[in-house]
Amino acid sequence: MSETLRQVGIDIQESEENRGLIAAIRSDNPELTVRHLPGLVKIQAAGQIVINRETVEREIGREWETGEFQLAIVSFAGSLSEWDDDRIIVKWEH
Repeated sequence: MSETLRQVGIDIQESEENRGLIAAIRSDNPELTVRHLPGLVKIQAAGQIVINRETVEREIGREWETGEFQLAIVSFAGSLSEWDDDRIIVKWEH
């Protein structure tokens, strides 16, 4: 029996400073669906979305603390199942 993965999503305010974050999320999650709306980028994936600090730092060219993620997001669908200094994972727990 196959199990269908539920969609999770992150809505990020579209701005110059968030472009590197969005590029990093795309890099770490190649199966994403990304939609650009006026002032907003909607990111969705089946199962989970992973955000790695090292990938974000490589994209933006400076140190990045995962706490800065709160400044970029507008909303999310799923649970923040992991959030530490190196990685954030959004997925449904149940």
